[in-house]
Amino acid sequence: MKLTIFWHRRDLRIEDNAGLYRALKESGHPVLPLFIFDKHILDQLDDKKDARVQFIHDHIQIIRNQLEELGSGIIVRYGKPEEIWPSLLEEYDIAQVYTNRDYESYAISRDQRIEEILAQQNIPLRTFKDHVIFEQKEVVKKDGLPYTVFTPYSRRWKEKLGTRLSDYTDVNGKEHQISYYLKPYPNQEYQDRYFKTSPLPYPTLGDMGFEKSNIQIPKKTVAQKLIKEYDQKRNFPAIEGTSRLGIHFRFGTISIREKALKASYLNDTFLNELVWRDFYAMILSNFPKVAKNAFRQKYEYIEWRNNETEFQKWCEGRTGYPIVDAGMRELNQTGHMHNRVRMITASFLTKHLLIDWRWGEAYFASKLLDFDLASNNGGWQWAAGCGTDAAPYFRVFNPYSQQQKFDKDMKYIKKWVPEYGTPEYISPVVEHKMARERCLRVFKEGLAKAEEAIV
Repeated sequence: MKLTIFWHRRDLRIEDNAGLYRALKESGHPVLPLFIFDKHILDQLDDKKDARVQFIHDHIQIIRNQLEELGSGIIVRYGKPEEIWPSLLEEYDIAQVYTNRDYESYAISRDQRIEEILAQQNIPLRTFKDHVIFEQKEVVKKDGLPYTVFTPYSRRWKEKLGTRLSDYTDVNGKEHQISYYLKPYPNQEYQDRYFKTSPLPYPTLGDMGFEKSNIQIPKKTVAQKLIKEYDQKRNFPAIEGTSRLGIHFRFGTISIREKALKASYLNDTFLNELVWRDFYAMILSNFPKVAKNAFRQKYEYIEWRNNETEFQKWCEGRTGYPIVDAGMRELNQTGHMHNRVRMITASFLTKHLLIDWRWGEAYFASKLLDFDLASNNGGWQWAAGCGTDAAPYFRVFNPYSQQQKFDKDMKYIKKWVPEYGTPEYISPVVEHKMARERCLRVFKEGLAKAEEAIV
């Protein structure tokens, strides 16, 4: 029997899933879902108790259970996609493949390789927008060029948003109304179109060389009260004022459309966070160089100190700056760091210690549960002054004033740095005033060299 494969990647849910919906509705063949644990990605993870791998494994099991209730299943493989797909083509009579788009450079090159493999047998690869509200070329300036400053982008984003949060079809009608997709089981009318199969094999974490993690994953449900008060509480790390939904957005266990719809009438500040997410995804799509290079070329002339001993102290939360150390220890122990503290720790690394932002970006990538290349890269370049709409280089966060402003009672600090205020707490790795002056000098000199070189 000919069938359609729906390939799950960053969309680990069956509800409100653009590509899956289209496969069920339009393909004309029974749909069999697929997920690949990609060795290219997993082999780069040093921590074999990486909570993100367990998170994915758990949510694939949830999908597997849902599909088995419908008499279907999901193919789950572990390996390299370019090796797995030829074997799938031998096992199944595949008519076409549906999937949702991923905008990272590795994903783009991977999909190009798979598209070529499928094309050899005249099998189309159909891709859809699901991970963002608006993608690469959908929100642009009047001249058709992409925005590189957030505020005008966000204004245009919200104007374009209107009441259309879904772009599944090219015709007007109920399928343009977001409420149509937010039923408990929006694909219910097409459930009989899943491929019927007995349960399929499912690799264990151990089969892939991983173990269970003790890190607790944040819930994917958030109280409306928290969203309503988000603008008032989001900057204070000692209180529960942020949603911590990042990992769910990252792997698509929740719908960005659903959350944007709710945020649009609950809290504009929270909605802005979702706009930032689209903004950085758009930047990565239009300017892929940012994955490895500064958006502003002249900042490549900064002479970073890159002191490995100081970097290690920063990683371990032993800088002698309480708010910085608290943030790094929270990250190391939980895989999470409060949003405000992310800015403080990033500014400290790049400006107090003059360590290349790419070092910090890579460390965050290895630890954050909600690591997303576009957002992580955008945040680090913002902190270093070299990105789009970045903080100017002469804006150097004062860790002491940030502590006084956002953790005045030191509840957050005392939680993560219990030795603070005792003789056991270490001295600052660098003196603030000196570090600020050094930063301004080094950045000014580097930008002067850039002017000469670029001209």
